[in-house]
Amino acid sequence: MHVKKCLTLLILSSINLTEAAENIEPKSVSMPPLFVTSERLKVTTLEKANTIYQIDEFEMEQKLPRNFPEALANTPGVMIQKTANGQGSVFLRGFTGYRTLTLIDGVRYNNSVYRDGPNEYFSLIDINTMKSIELLNGPASALYGSDAIGGTLNLQTKESGFFSEEKDKYFMHGSNQIRYATAENSFVNRTEFEFGQGEKWGVIGGYSIKNFGNVEAADLGKLPYTGYDEDAFDVRFDMAINDQWELTLAHQNLQQDDVWRTHSTIYSKSWHGTEVGTDLRRLKDQKRQLNYMKLSGYEINSYLDAAILTVSHQQWKEDGDRVKANNKRIDDFFESNMYGIDLQLESSYKQVNFTYGLDYYQDNVDSGRTDYLADGAVDEVRIQGPIGDDSKYGVFGSYIQARFDLSSRLSMSLSSRYSYVSAEIGQFEDPVTNAAASYDDSWSDVSSAVKASYLLTEDGSKSVWAGISQSFRAPNIADISRYGKSRSNETEVAALGLSPEHFLTYETGFKLSHSDTQFNATYYYTDIKDYITSTPTGNVVDGLTEVSKQNSATGYIQGVEADIKYQWTRNFNSSMNFTWLEGYLTRATTTGSASTVTEPFSRIMPMTLGAGVEWMSNDKSWWVGSDLTLADKADKLSEGDKGDTQRIPPGGTPAYQLLNVYSGWHANKNLLLTFQINNLLDEAYRSHGSGSNEPGVNFIFGAKVGF
Repeated sequence: MHVKKCLTLLILSSINLTEAAENIEPKSVSMPPLFVTSERLKVTTLEKANTIYQIDEFEMEQKLPRNFPEALANTPGVMIQKTANGQGSVFLRGFTGYRTLTLIDGVRYNNSVYRDGPNEYFSLIDINTMKSIELLNGPASALYGSDAIGGTLNLQTKESGFFSEEKDKYFMHGSNQIRYATAENSFVNRTEFEFGQGEKWGVIGGYSIKNFGNVEAADLGKLPYTGYDEDAFDVRFDMAINDQWELTLAHQNLQQDDVWRTHSTIYSKSWHGTEVGTDLRRLKDQKRQLNYMKLSGYEINSYLDAAILTVSHQQWKEDGDRVKANNKRIDDFFESNMYGIDLQLESSYKQVNFTYGLDYYQDNVDSGRTDYLADGAVDEVRIQGPIGDDSKYGVFGSYIQARFDLSSRLSMSLSSRYSYVSAEIGQFEDPVTNAAASYDDSWSDVSSAVKASYLLTEDGSKSVWAGISQSFRAPNIADISRYGKSRSNETEVAALGLSPEHFLTYETGFKLSHSDTQFNATYYYTDIKDYITSTPTGNVVDGLTEVSKQNSATGYIQGVEADIKYQWTRNFNSSMNFTWLEGYLTRATTTGSASTVTEPFSRIMPMTLGAGVEWMSNDKSWWVGSDLTLADKADKLSEGDKGDTQRIPPGGTPAYQLLNVYSGWHANKNLLLTFQINNLLDEAYRSHGSGSNEPGVNFIFGAKVGF
């Protein structure tokens, strides 16, 4: 509490702190700066007291990732776990699920049904709509509120580009892109169009059809029921209202059909001692759509530099179908409708840049479940589905960030946010009486952060930075009212009386940016309190350990992230990155028990080293490259990991080495051809905590034709 008060006082006194900085000289860097917006203000990565990575559209065209999570696979501090081939959970600094935050064009993607641990929701974003992916590693609750703990993913979708067209002239462009992969048995087709009037308005849209067959894994052969279908449609309208204001309207729609959680079924294949599941069928269908309207203004008046107002609606539908070993069937669903409004403002006063605003999101959730007997007759219509029925979840926040220079080399950032979160569960199954019950609760929080960056050289090519950040996560609908199977050996029941989780993170880093060298290194330590974790109740139901969420753990997580890129010649470069982290939790052994156990963080990312080389022609029309990933054995296991025997082998997930080769040729401005060989060594591997193995040697062909 003392730290929180100190940080808040620093925010409020930010104007006075800058009185000493009267003569500020402009900073410079020795290479073109990379601009990012992950912290609500457009700044260069060298100036930022943060670890920031960006994947742009050109890199995504080079590598042609299968889905959104896989686009982040070679990023320091990131591990991609896959419970199923059609799913992908991004671990950032050891956290995943609802402890990482995703934004799409500034719109909050996380909703109240987000689960802890690995989940499929990252895979419900079409990678083909992305212009860039910005990853802000580490906490950002001072700006974005609940969930921004391990990191924040800021996704920017493709714009119509009407500003780059000849004024008043009508234009029309289009393209068709295909991707075919042998070991994935997959084919993806993306058709995209763009039209409008130069400097007036523009429309961009596309349709993606994706068919993923059963994976061919090294040593194991074809993995049954790992294939699925997916299609997506998106359209975006941009218009210049006048010289100051722009309007954007956007729609995204994606659906997945028959995504099996194969690891829990009889069709899974044992690998290094993993157990084969007993379910006869277990799959999900997913549908997601996002609609938003954004009004953006710039250089509005002498008091207001910029203003962005966004109104959004996001809908998720999930249908689950499970047939157990005794032929009894479970059919469940949920539907989430989240409405949001976000106002962000920017102003400058006495050499201080302010970003401030407020946002509110209201999530309305319905769910249901029907149990069937082996003969197909209805056994029971349950009170709820996987989460509480007729539920509401509101998240309000107001924030302010101040950035200023104390000297020509020293800059600071102070930020603070007030959050108010409310939850109302219409009905859920009481774990004691098994009768219908209702519940409501609310929580508030103030999170603050202080960060500083110092340029070690006058040319701005070297800098050091440090920061202290608070972050928190309020209990959501899934925490309070989740019902049903979770891990391989667990079933979950509702939890009442939960409090928010709290985190305090210390970070320090070094950045270097010369004409031929870029280097970043970061060390962080996160102190964890009131951590919500699945805690055994002491009951066993149908052979599964019954668990319930409790604020039953404290602990820490710390790590090092480093990456370097060296430009040997104009055409040839090499890169290397390194990730190490460890974390431990001390938690109650059972609900209400004073007995505790200290264990490693669940599914902690193993030490990982990445390296790459790339040659590119002067005009960027030809390229060829290779990247290597070396992952150590993941043998730091929690008790939950040890019991998750369908996904994690006894003793941990084996180490692996992954070698990829990629190449491309821009034959002309309307034709792009790419070719890759992934897993060149035909390694039998899976990322830690995944439910099935990755493809063996995989030939990937891509072609994009413009018109």
